Amino acid sequence: MRKTWAGSRVDLHIDLDAATGRRSALESALRDGIRQGRLAAGTLLPSTRGLATELGLSRGTVTAAYDQLVEEGYLTTRPGSGTTVADLPPEAAAPPSASPMPAAPRHDLRPGLPDADAFPARAWLAATRRVVADARSAMLRAGDPQGRLELRAAVADYLGRTRGVLTSPDRIVITSGYYQGLSLLSGVLARNGARTVAVEDPSHNVFRAVVQRAGLTTAPLPVDAHGACVDGLTQGADAVLLTPSHQYPTGVPLHPRRRQAVAAWTRSTGGLVIEDDYDGEYRYDRQPVGALQSIAPDRTVYCGTASKTLGPALRLAWMALPPELVKPMADAKQQADLHTENLSQLVLADLITTHAYDRHVRATRLRYRRRRELLLAGLSAGTGPTAHGVPAGLHTLLTLPADWPPEDEALSLCARQGLALRGLSELHVEPEGRPAGLLVGFAAPPEHAYRAALDALFDTLRKLAAGRK
Repeated sequence: MRKTWAGSRVDLHIDLDAATGRRSALESALRDGIRQGRLAAGTLLPSTRGLATELGLSRGTVTAAYDQLVEEGYLTTRPGSGTTVADLPPEAAAPPSASPMPAAPRHDLRPGLPDADAFPARAWLAATRRVVADARSAMLRAGDPQGRLELRAAVADYLGRTRGVLTSPDRIVITSGYYQGLSLLSGVLARNGARTVAVEDPSHNVFRAVVQRAGLTTAPLPVDAHGACVDGLTQGADAVLLTPSHQYPTGVPLHPRRRQAVAAWTRSTGGLVIEDDYDGEYRYDRQPVGALQSIAPDRTVYCGTASKTLGPALRLAWMALPPELVKPMADAKQQADLHTENLSQLVLADLITTHAYDRHVRATRLRYRRRRELLLAGLSAGTGPTAHGVPAGLHTLLTLPADWPPEDEALSLCARQGLALRGLSELHVEPEGRPAGLLVGFAAPPEHAYRAALDALFDTLRKLAAGRK
């Protein structure tokens, strides 16, 4: 039976130049593919018989082209192993215009990133096997814009049990990350007539920009030692974006009296609270503070995410919504990307319902608590940076003494020392005159590399202290 392209063991795209001879065209196409990096070292090429059939060439032509490229060093061949692309020096294989990838920092202390090495791979794989075995057809069907019911039910139960959230599966919408959820919600609010959203100052500048891109005005709410100064809500805001359990970036929780004031504001004005509970699972000295949503459930959008517990690349987040916002949000989600990918939703639902997710959170909570304690223990008491915030989350804010070098110089020195972290100034609406500060994440480095990261940080702080005015 004649071999066809559809039965080929290895697929390979070859564009032959009709203006040149067939063998020469094949050699040039393969040579260019290797030089341009489209055919990487170790790539297995089709057999001479298979490629000849696919391209309509004689087998002798293909064999001769392979032999020529073997002689030139582009290909290697071993009996019984087929023909593969040779491992060429980078300058020979890469295109002339190729630019090097930016080097990763030696010590990743950026805020908000979990330890990727702590990802519960074994539990995730076991859950994936169960999902594929039990729900294969459901996994491959088109999804629900609101999110898989299995995950919405698991999340509703989990939030009620661990964060005190009052919700149900029909009031949950699953989004591809908190970024998308906030973007969709901002658009819904703008279409419903909202004009102004009060936002903590300082706060995450990326999310402030998300709200503004929807056409909404952001009004700054100053933050002090008790969290956001919510008295400013009386000045006409339609909604307020808060991080009440662990304010980003200062790390303080919203004071109970201010929580009650926010709830009273929603009742008197009909205003909406957007609660970003980005790392609410991670409190180290006591039981985590419950969600603000529990005292104003019909006027609060509770936002949670797996980015701090499992990893930001999973793009899984959820919103517990007031009833009137569920359909508009599901419609917005459908218009944005139809639905969040099914398999990861079903796997996360399995992790939650089997309590593997709880076990992972507890294990990482212990690990991150120890890391935070090591960070604080290494700071010079009284003469160096001041640490802010309660024992919680994945980062600590360090404000720098007024007579130290300015923040931009501090960040430049950190970068030269191989440290990746974040400055405080850019998180303020008006950075001029604000205290200099560094946001130090203590979760991202692998366990074996954390002490080296701290040593590099402390060495950098000593150099900054030596350069005081």
